[in-house]
Amino acid sequence: MATIPAGTLYRGRVGMWSWVLHRITGVGIFFFLLVHILDTALVRVSPEAYNVVIESYKTPIVGVAELGLVGAILFHGLNGLRVIAVDFWSKGTKFQALMFWAVMAITIVLVAAFTPVHLARVFGE
Repeated sequence: MATIPAGTLYRGRVGMWSWVLHRITGVGIFFFLLVHILDTALVRVSPEAYNVVIESYKTPIVGVAELGLVGAILFHGLNGLRVIAVDFWSKGTKFQALMFWAVMAITIVLVAAFTPVHLARVFGE
């Protein structure tokens, strides 16, 4: 069995997971914005087609997916502020893990507060 020299494997700590989640949420937000721009541009081509597309978004599946979008936007924005703090605050690297968990906690609390209001609107109509 081959041995791997010590120090060559990344152990997957908080910094890596914040990096991975930041990229995943960024890509997800990018694709949402791409679809949003395309469907909004459709109004200039055919207002009737635009209305059909917008009506097709009024489903429970899209309503639940919107929760994911809100969570992604909140995490991405808050984590971006964390990255700025790590880069520009002299003690940022010392507290980067603590700030990550604060970002996660704030994101979870805000999504939890938004969820019942949003789901009542999605399923209540």
